[in-house]
Amino acid sequence: MANYKVFLTAAFEKKLAKMDGTFKGWFEKMLDQLAENPFTGKPLGVDWFREKKHGKHRVYYLVYENVKSMYVVNLSEKKDQEVIINSIKLLFDMYKKELDELLGGTN
Repeated sequence: MANYKVFLTAAFEKKLAKMDGTFKGWFEKMLDQLAENPFTGKPLGVDWFREKKHGKHRVYYLVYENVKSMYVVNLSEKKDQEVIINSIKLLFDMYKKELDELLGGTN
């Protein structure tokens, strides 16, 4: 399987910067695994919207198989999961446009 390109939203990067070293270490390993196979996370309603869990935290990402890319869009604690998932769903189109720009308009 070809490696997927991985992109992070600015909002995700801001939240990640506040996390402890243990979480950041897990995240780096998880990204390497997801670059190989992004479909290992739990699907959230559709196959291309997924989450990975680490303790009380959830990392949310979108998989764009047609361009072999993955967009990590948000991070939350379990208690905020429903609100975050609903906000991501409202922003699907915006995320697709952002990724298209990051890929140089190839999508």
